[in-house]
Amino acid sequence: MSKYLDPRYDLTFKAVFEHPDLIISFLNALLPFKNGEVITEVEYLPVELTNESPFKKFSIVDVRCKDQNGRQFLVEMQMYWTDEFKQRVLFNASKAYVKQADQSVDYKTLQPVYSLNIVNDRGFDGNEYFHQFQLAEKGNPDRIIEGIELVFVELKKFKPQTIAEHTMKRLWLRFLTEINEKTQEVPQELLESPEICKAMAIVERGAYTESQINAYEKYWDTISAEITLLNGHYRKGKAEGLKEGEEIGLKKGEEIGLKKGEEKGAHKEKLDNARKMKDKGYPVEDIAEITGLSKDDIEKLL
Repeated sequence: MSKYLDPRYDLTFKAVFEHPDLIISFLNALLPFKNGEVITEVEYLPVELTNESPFKKFSIVDVRCKDQNGRQFLVEMQMYWTDEFKQRVLFNASKAYVKQADQSVDYKTLQPVYSLNIVNDRGFDGNEYFHQFQLAEKGNPDRIIEGIELVFVELKKFKPQTIAEHTMKRLWLRFLTEINEKTQEVPQELLESPEICKAMAIVERGAYTESQINAYEKYWDTISAEITLLNGHYRKGKAEGLKEGEEIGLKKGEEIGLKKGEEKGAHKEKLDNARKMKDKGYPVEDIAEITGLSKDDIEKLL
């Protein structure tokens, strides 16, 4: 029997980051704060949207909190990359930003909203696993309007060697990518961190009830089934695309062949006419002008 549960599961992810010291460590490690902007304390805010099913986790914010300066943080663990995912993240962050206002709003009092999205998938092109988005002027990215910042971390692209230093960013990402039911021995680097050790204890299998374990196993069964379904849709779409491409290619080939045939036939007709005119003694210049053939082609005619 496995000793640990996967920290990417809703229940375990929330269980880890409902601890203020751990969410502070996580946010400070993953968010690209400027010097002096680190979080020192947090207040948890209610998560308004509820989960419909383990699979349809399309409008869930796992953790919502604010720090000592009033900045809000939305943290989400997302298993799949979907076409609408970026728009949903922007919507949730924008909603949190706007909800700070009231009828007598002073816009200067609005605090930034940071949306940190951990994705167990590949979403963006390229090999970079970390993506930061801000509202910047086109052509002048250093000119930014503060307010909303979106961060996406693609776990499938993360490799420990991409972060040489033993920073908390590296440790938290190793925790999320390497700890699961198959873990027999925890890497020494993780054990040397008090925060990660605490998180490891939280995801120990023995800390959960039988009903929670059953829900956990059902969740991963659903995930596995959905991956199979998505792969099936992908293969079907690819096959249909190939078939359509072949049909288009065949039709295009027929069009090209017909055109070439017509051109070849017209050229042959010109040669036949030129040959007859040459046999009747027409000057080469006149034949060339009438048929459009070159003098060389006409002179070669027997």
